[in-house]
Amino acid sequence: MTRSARCPGRQLRLMTRREMLWELGGGLGGVALAAMLAEEGLLAATAPRGLHHRPKAKRVVQLFMSGGASQCDLFDYKPRLIRDHGKPWDVGQKVELFQSTPGHTMAAPWPWRQHGQCGKWLNECVAPLGQVVDHIAFIHNMVSKSNVHGPATFLQATGFVLPGFPAMGAWISYALGSENQNLPTFVVLPDPRGFAPNGPKNWGAGFLPARHQGTMIRPHFDEPIADLFPPQGSFATRGGDQAALQALEKLNRMHLESRQEDSRLEARIRSYELAAKMQLAAPEVLDISDEPQHVLDLYGVEAPNTPWDGPMNEGQETRYFGLNCLIARRLLERGVRFVQIWSGADNGFPRRNWDSHEDIRRDHWPLARAMARGAAALILDLHRRGLLEETIILWTTEFGRMPCSQGSKGRDHNPSVFTNWLAGGGIRGGVTYGPSDEWSFKPADPQRPTWGYDVHATVLHLLGIDHTRLTFRHNGIDRRLTDVHGHVIHEILA
Repeated sequence: MTRSARCPGRQLRLMTRREMLWELGGGLGGVALAAMLAEEGLLAATAPRGLHHRPKAKRVVQLFMSGGASQCDLFDYKPRLIRDHGKPWDVGQKVELFQSTPGHTMAAPWPWRQHGQCGKWLNECVAPLGQVVDHIAFIHNMVSKSNVHGPATFLQATGFVLPGFPAMGAWISYALGSENQNLPTFVVLPDPRGFAPNGPKNWGAGFLPARHQGTMIRPHFDEPIADLFPPQGSFATRGGDQAALQALEKLNRMHLESRQEDSRLEARIRSYELAAKMQLAAPEVLDISDEPQHVLDLYGVEAPNTPWDGPMNEGQETRYFGLNCLIARRLLERGVRFVQIWSGADNGFPRRNWDSHEDIRRDHWPLARAMARGAAALILDLHRRGLLEETIILWTTEFGRMPCSQGSKGRDHNPSVFTNWLAGGGIRGGVTYGPSDEWSFKPADPQRPTWGYDVHATVLHLLGIDHTRLTFRHNGIDRRLTDVHGHVIHEILA
């Protein structure tokens, strides 16, 4: 996409940041020139820090299933679990579980069927994904360092099991900047009922400049973006609000001059500036009244509405997840760089997440059907609009679940193997990489597991970034999203 502007005696073509940095080799000279051009209005939005190679994609959607989605009930088809269902589960070694002892071998509660030209086996609970399965690359040998929700969630979201590290979206915001000055670079759409373990720390900026943290939007709420507008009945007027913001900016700038090393105040100033722009841009993004009926039907956003505090059901979950996916598409097509969508809230009662210790059938069906419908709709919609080839969709969860029963109907945590999948920009669809063993208990090749670091490295690679060179000096260490690990998974690249 290009623009042109009148200059005395000639036409000047305005290049995108991506074009400019690639033509200049992606080096520091390109970054400096990009920043100068941005100040002059000749290069849109915030200049990125530079590309290391030609990118395949320019934006990311991360679909995060909070609680530990069961790979052996969704994507990882294992005939042995069906054959040995109800028999003692014996893998020839002692197995210590998170909160139980191994029960009997347990098959998925629903049947499996092959889908697409690739013939991928999917469980009936995620059957809506069958229509887009030829766009998807599945990774079945993912492993985690923790079987505890908080640290394991941090590992997938930030690359570390400890708090205080930047989210992947924050790293990408830091690396590539924004494509739209009126909207945040990194947007988070949480489950409307609450937060996953760790809460907003999952999308924090850590030690990166604070402006790169995720901005939370809740489309299901009467006020989707907190404090964007004065409350109804307030004495504040639009003119008075603007005058107060201008005075506040002057005071903040004076305060900042003596505290240049602290990025928090600079981020607060930028947030006020962005909020003023979002007052115009955000309502248009969140207003889906201009969407045709067939698109609303595709996402299922008009599914029956039910109370948030009741038991999970398919209609409720479809409405929640589908609306978040539709809003994500509207954000992406307007230049938002990274969108994170969460499915599953805290451990309230009745259960509202994927942590199905008691009953897989009860918990996973409504969540899985809603996720599959919303994710399939997002892939189809992006594909029809010509956006899928530049958009990476990453589906993940913090760990998997055991192939044996907990009690009679549930499954305990399994950090030893679980599934991720990717689709879109630069991904070779219709492939399966890294098989698990015959039980879906561990990687088939224990010497070659796939870590979250590898997935993060692959996403950055597709965005034109070498994960070993995207660093930030903090406490004397050159920190990066992938720590000291990570390999690009070339087998799933187109």
